[in-house]
Amino acid sequence: MASNQGQTGLFGARPTIRVDGVVQDALGDFLLQSLMVEETTRGLFRCEATFLNWGPKNREVGFLFFDRDVLDFGKAFAVAFGPPESAGPVFAGRITGIEAQYPPHRPPELTVLAEDRFQDLRMERRTRSFEDSTDADVIRRIASQQGLTAQVDIDGPTHRVLVQLNQSDLAFLRERVAGVDAELWVEDRTLHAQARSRRNAGKVSFTYGQNLIEFSVLADLAHQRTAVRVSGWNVGDKAAIDVEAAESAISGELSGGRGGSAVLGQALAARRERVVAAMPLSQSEAQAIADARYRSRARGFVRGAGVVDGSVAVRVGATVELHGLGAFFDGSYYVTLARHTFTLHDGFRTTFHVERPGIGG
Repeated sequence: MASNQGQTGLFGARPTIRVDGVVQDALGDFLLQSLMVEETTRGLFRCEATFLNWGPKNREVGFLFFDRDVLDFGKAFAVAFGPPESAGPVFAGRITGIEAQYPPHRPPELTVLAEDRFQDLRMERRTRSFEDSTDADVIRRIASQQGLTAQVDIDGPTHRVLVQLNQSDLAFLRERVAGVDAELWVEDRTLHAQARSRRNAGKVSFTYGQNLIEFSVLADLAHQRTAVRVSGWNVGDKAAIDVEAAESAISGELSGGRGGSAVLGQALAARRERVVAAMPLSQSEAQAIADARYRSRARGFVRGAGVVDGSVAVRVGATVELHGLGAFFDGSYYVTLARHTFTLHDGFRTTFHVERPGIGG
């Protein structure tokens, strides 16, 4: 049995599995040996599910799935956990890989590999340019070309020219959203791009010694900087560009804590980074790059990983409130990876990675 944040009572730890929209009771109830669903801030959620592939079928005993009737390439594959009337979805995608195992001391098994709709966007490399476009314009255009609906909520300047150079659409979109401090994911046939500061996938609380089974956390100054500077050349104004991002870029996320930038300056010395690979053509473009680069470093000051009994409320973009860790590490964290697993030994478990830009105390 497992508990679920946001729902009352207990429920069976085995997931509900749908193939091409149809619930396959045998897959979830009897044949499933293990399952893993993983999502990260980079998008392209994936699933691996292993089933027994030997037993009675059509009045004979033999392999169960090689007739391709239930499991086959390209079929929709979805996973949910929780009571049947209110199961929480954790994955929806399509089967892209099938692996067979023939172990020496137990029946044959079949592992299904599935990925979400971002799989389409990484299959072909392109070289092309986008002129006088914002990143939001580019995202909407690529989504439309891929048959997806776009929901875009990002900031950023209009670029004179953007070049997709021998990149897949997925790699190019990841590059664009990283440059404007945003994240990318897909739900069913909707492509989402949203500023990190505005992404809100809910909140859930855990306490060490109660429902937080284990947690490890590191506050590390190695990759922190007190400021990030970006230079460039404004062709229209024929003037140099030189902008800086510092702790004010992240102050709204510190919640009263001490940021890595401030700790670095106090404990060691000021350390500044100059970005030389970027080629901004306007002040606003340069500032967006500097802010995004600074925030990315700052948010990685405190990073942790934890394990809880299965909870579909833990997902990328959610906030977890952790208690019982002491003054340094109590408080809110942003989920950057969520991994939901099922095994015959542990049942439904959720592992998560989190980060935040400051420490308490």
